[in-house]
Amino acid sequence: NPRTQKGAAPSETPVDTLNEIEAAVELAELAHEMARHDALYYAKDTPEISDADYDALRRRNTTIEAHFPMLVRDDSPSTRIGAAPAAGFKKVTHALPMLSLDNAFSDDDVREFVARVRRFLNLDAEADVALMAEPKIDGLSISLRYEKGRFVMGATRGDGPTGENVTANLRTLDDIPDRLKGTGWPDVLEVRGEVYMRKSEFQALNARQEKADAKPFANPRNAAAGSLRQLDSTITAVRKLGFFGYAWGEVAEPLGQTLMEARKRLAAWGFTLNDGALCTDVDEALAFYRHQASGRAVLDYDIDGIVYKVD
Repeated sequence: NPRTQKGAAPSETPVDTLNEIEAAVELAELAHEMARHDALYYAKDTPEISDADYDALRRRNTTIEAHFPMLVRDDSPSTRIGAAPAAGFKKVTHALPMLSLDNAFSDDDVREFVARVRRFLNLDAEADVALMAEPKIDGLSISLRYEKGRFVMGATRGDGPTGENVTANLRTLDDIPDRLKGTGWPDVLEVRGEVYMRKSEFQALNARQEKADAKPFANPRNAAAGSLRQLDSTITAVRKLGFFGYAWGEVAEPLGQTLMEARKRLAAWGFTLNDGALCTDVDEALAFYRHQASGRAVLDYDIDGIVYKVD
């Protein structure tokens, strides 16, 4: 995810050599620095560091907290998701908070995730765990609320519990049905997914920006977020945003016994879902990751990883 390389890098001092005062000082610096980056990324859509650099700051913070649990701050980045809703939009309290994902940086991290799932479910240590593997779209997380089959509200993730009401702008997206197709949908259905901008649309938008002597957008994710946060929905309409559904929030009744069943129902009701793969074990899941990584350059949208979910 190309971004301007600015901001402080995490200290390289081994955590186990820090004393309590040094750890407290560094945690305070990390909390301040990451809060600044969160505001730039989520609220202003003008990030200054790469996702990898941000993840390095978060890992450093988490490692220090693990060694000094008594020093965990009230404003710790490990307890914060995203950023507070921006001014100009009404706030929406999500019926169920929109949570963030944990990260895996190696095959061993993925295998440990599956091992934790086995332990949680009291499964045998060698039991297969079916995983749904999906490309992680680099866009803006959104929750869509439907009541009796009609789209009534859409909101950004915001800080997790509270987001921004962007219903009028979301109604301009062709991928978001105003009325659900088919039958059998619950009276209350919250569909969660990602608003994104295709690379081709991004290039066309920046060409228009440059022609108008306006500042070009840094990347498709920032362009999508900035387009969706327009107070004038007619501007959003001409930006040609897309939407992929991938999960649900509040529902009046279960969507199925497995994630695969739920995905099929969401598709039948009119939502576009990204191409995923049902993997019978962790080796298949890792193979899907490598396959997607080798072909990501030819996709017409940006991805920043693969999401694994227990089916």
